Amino acid sequence: MKRFARSTLALGLSLAMVTAAQASDFEDMDPVTLRLAHVVNEQDGFHIAAVKFQELVAERTEGAVTIDIYPNASLGDERTLLEGMQIGTVDMGVITNGPVANFVEEMAVFELPFLFPSPEAAYDVLDGPIGQELLDKLSEVNLKGLAYAERGFRNLTNSEREVRTPADIDGLRIRVMENPVYTDTFSELGANAIPMAWTEALTAMQQGTIDGQENPVNVIHSFKLNETQTHMTLSRHTYAPAIFVMGMPVWNELPEAAQDVLRQAAQEAAEHERRYNADMEAEQLEELRAAGMQIVDDADLEAFQAAVAPVYEKYGEQFGDYLPRIREALE
Repeated sequence: MKRFARSTLALGLSLAMVTAAQASDFEDMDPVTLRLAHVVNEQDGFHIAAVKFQELVAERTEGAVTIDIYPNASLGDERTLLEGMQIGTVDMGVITNGPVANFVEEMAVFELPFLFPSPEAAYDVLDGPIGQELLDKLSEVNLKGLAYAERGFRNLTNSEREVRTPADIDGLRIRVMENPVYTDTFSELGANAIPMAWTEALTAMQQGTIDGQENPVNVIHSFKLNETQTHMTLSRHTYAPAIFVMGMPVWNELPEAAQDVLRQAAQEAAEHERRYNADMEAEQLEELRAAGMQIVDDADLEAFQAAVAPVYEKYGEQFGDYLPRIREALE
């Protein structure tokens, strides 16, 4: 924690100095409006991050760059948004890492089950050389990665029964993100894993065509999943980053001073969202319990870890040297 706090303080001081020097860089810039899209609602951490980003960019460019926010999948699901960024019909977004990994498969290394022991451990890797290297790889597919926001540690919910061991998952129809690591993880746990866009999953839960899903507490709370999901297991099986990402077509049109502000603002907004998520989780869990959700916080996580070992055997080498480098960084 101390190391994280020191690095955050140092970053804040350096950003303050840079932005002070840039204040006059936007006097002659033609005003630009960027459309930032995400697929969740205004109570979600993605929106919290987007609003903070909007405020920082407006302040530091003296209004030369305006961010318009489009929540609730109003411009499409996450894959559609990323494809739009590639061709310039969408400017930018806050996008869950899972769909991003369909464009740069090495990004999925972060979401191997039970990889990160804590949020702080994840932040050290994401904000360090390994994370930056993978952000830079997005340029190979006409995308520009700015910073890692947060989806968070994911937990299982379902409408059928209490889940304490992998055996309890057997046969449950569980929606997962459209990413093979998630599909294989839940298949190894015995579920009928169903890849599906989030917008479709909400309808499927209401109609009972799926039994459950997996997401961080903040998502379960903000979407009131307790209304269709009676059980939650605090499995914390995967840490999921999210990414402030832009399309290269619009990025390349911006002056360097604006690019610098966008990068810095994205990092600060991401850290703001991380703090928000940490501060709110206990309160959100209590509200879900009060609403009648049955929450298991003592599941047999060692049994879960053992069950998903084949996922590492299948994907370990696929990510090149990223998995051993992450493990080394975590030691």
